[in-house]
Amino acid sequence: MDAETDLSTLLTSVAEGDRAALRAVYERQSVRLFGVANAILRDRDTAADALQDAFIRIARRAAQFDATRGAPEAWLGAIVRHAALDIIRARGREVPTDDPALGDQAVAPEAEERLSASVEGQRLRHCLDGLEPKNRDGIILAFVHGLSHPQIAERLGTPLGTVKSWIRRGLQSLKECLA
Repeated sequence: MDAETDLSTLLTSVAEGDRAALRAVYERQSVRLFGVANAILRDRDTAADALQDAFIRIARRAAQFDATRGAPEAWLGAIVRHAALDIIRARGREVPTDDPALGDQAVAPEAEERLSASVEGQRLRHCLDGLEPKNRDGIILAFVHGLSHPQIAERLGTPLGTVKSWIRRGLQSLKECLA
């Protein structure tokens, strides 16, 4: 059984109320998901809160996961991303940045190193490296740094429709590469 199918099976068990399955999902995905939350929030304590909130949502919404619509990792990542963005919205402001070039701060080095060292991380990095820079930048700004499409369009000085197309095409290429 491959890792993706195994994670899908675990989510099915979580939907049935299996706490051990939820614990297994947490053990396998928490480092990566914490990195996503931390990249958006830029605060380890707040990222931990977002991760906790996300796992409560995962426990409640596991029955909504549909493996035919996408990878379980993507579904989990979206839940964490939304939990982090909800925290930002609740604050009424975005977290300031330290990097004038990107406007974003890097993920904590230890989390990034663990993701890069994992097989999934290496596959993802390989696939991202194979994308055109405009597609890769759009995806990273949206899914790692939590920017909305209009924010990305403004940052890149590109029309909104173009940015949406770049991201959509990039995600299609990633899906094909990771399949």
